[in-house]
Amino acid sequence: MQFSFKGGVHPFDGKAMSKDKPLQEVLPEGEMVFPLSQHIGKPAIPIVKKGDRVLMGQKIAEADGFVSSPIYASVSGTVTGIEKRLVLTGDMVQSIILENDGMYEEAPRLPIKPIAEMSRGEVINVIREAGIVGMGGAGFPTHVKLSPKNPDKIYYVIANCAECEPYLTSDYRRMIEEPEKLVNGLKIMLALYDHAEGILAVEDNKPDCIRKLKELTIDEARISVKELKTKYPQGSERQLIYATTRRAINSSMLPADAGCIVNNVDTICAIYNAVIEGRPLIRRIITVTGDAVRFPQNYIVPCGMSYAALLEEAGGFKKEAAKIISGGPMMGFSLYDLNVPTTKTSSALLCLTQDAVAEAKPTACINCGRCVEVCPSRLLPNRLMDVSLRNDEERFLSLEGLECVECGSCSYVCPAKRQLAQSIKTMRKLALSHKKKS
Repeated sequence: MQFSFKGGVHPFDGKAMSKDKPLQEVLPEGEMVFPLSQHIGKPAIPIVKKGDRVLMGQKIAEADGFVSSPIYASVSGTVTGIEKRLVLTGDMVQSIILENDGMYEEAPRLPIKPIAEMSRGEVINVIREAGIVGMGGAGFPTHVKLSPKNPDKIYYVIANCAECEPYLTSDYRRMIEEPEKLVNGLKIMLALYDHAEGILAVEDNKPDCIRKLKELTIDEARISVKELKTKYPQGSERQLIYATTRRAINSSMLPADAGCIVNNVDTICAIYNAVIEGRPLIRRIITVTGDAVRFPQNYIVPCGMSYAALLEEAGGFKKEAAKIISGGPMMGFSLYDLNVPTTKTSSALLCLTQDAVAEAKPTACINCGRCVEVCPSRLLPNRLMDVSLRNDEERFLSLEGLECVECGSCSYVCPAKRQLAQSIKTMRKLALSHKKKS
């Protein structure tokens, strides 16, 4: 059986540049910046002040409520200020500024005990206290995701190992180098739900990962490895759930409403680090790649390090970059300033010598229907763009615009080079904000 979904595209994946580059640890110097908003929900509250010396792994900001997450220092050093700093989205966000002393003196780890002696609530509390959020990009606090209203109705715990976004190879390297952490992290999650089956969902362009994971789970009755068809956006939460379970969700539902919990590779490994080793989330894997980068590489990066410093670790530019993106080319953010900090949700720094989007000259829609064919949500992107440009919110909603997953497949295939996804995304955000207010 081939696990997939309707629609989708096959963009150039670009993964060959970095997929065979082993994980390399980075030890940054100088200033580190920790935005208090690195997650969905309320910003964290600082618990340090200017002049304080902090240790690596020491909590520097406390969660402000249930849907929030604490922040920990990724280096040792001195707090030099708490002020607004630029982040990758272009916003100015209140941040803790830390001068790295280069000593990397470690704070005591989180208190833990054997997993067999922990209750469900204790496990979730450790995950919350460790500051773990969704590291695939959304930043949803993981302890909230793991606390559905009815745990007995969770039937699938899915590890999103697809990594369908072009150029990104951080999850691939984690599966190759530390597959045990992934499997054991999934087992920790399964311990929270008595009736759940664990699924390691991997695209079939990663046969070496599939082989390793099958070897590690051969005696695990509750865990299976499912080989997904290689297609973008296979790793999108809705498409992944449908491909692996044939259950469907829409914009008004959470995965838990369909009996599913989904987390990506790095998040699950962070759960293992917290529950088994008592380590809070202070670093993550980031792929630095693209044809403008001198030495593409996968780095283990302390959160708070700047993108500029990270690029220097990769040898800087070998050619002038026309486009710089945080994340992948389909769903990432364009950067106009590299002096912004990496955060819990940073996955890649992509530097390209050609800006295909800026060079494209949009023309009128030719009604070819390609955008409709590839839309994984089965929408009418051409019509949605038209009503978005007219600011017709009522018509946008009637055409199910809120069901868009913002994957960009429609823009990718459009022969008229229309920026369908950008227009729909803008209108969707406006409609969601109005819905939230009402």
